[in-house]
Amino acid sequence: MDTLREPGLAGWLGLLAGGALGTLLRFLVGTAITRQTGGAFPWGTLAVNILGCFAIGLVAGWAERQGALSTVLRMTIVAGLLGGFTTFSSFGLELFQLLSSARWVPAAAYVMLSNGLGVAAVWAGFRILSTS
Repeated sequence: MDTLREPGLAGWLGLLAGGALGTLLRFLVGTAITRQTGGAFPWGTLAVNILGCFAIGLVAGWAERQGALSTVLRMTIVAGLLGGFTTFSSFGLELFQLLSSARWVPAAAYVMLSNGLGVAAVWAGFRILSTS
């Protein structure tokens, strides 16, 4: 996979279309699940994140079997569709790759930093713009 190659118009249009579709799907799926479960726990977001991880696993497995994923398909499906659906899927794939290559310390650090800094960033952003 050459991530630095110029994707051309097809890549950029795929990215935009995939992102729009992924965002729409995230909203529809998350909202439907939240309505069904009542919203006391973020089941909608959890479901979207897990579905996104499953989907990126399918894409990664397919790409592994095929030998590579074209730049246009990668932009459309991975960055666009799944990026719009959830960035948690990228986290899941990258963590899987670290674990698959027995890189235990970087994997543990990635989990701790992603979760710890993610929550800290939410807190900081909230504190900066909250009125209380």
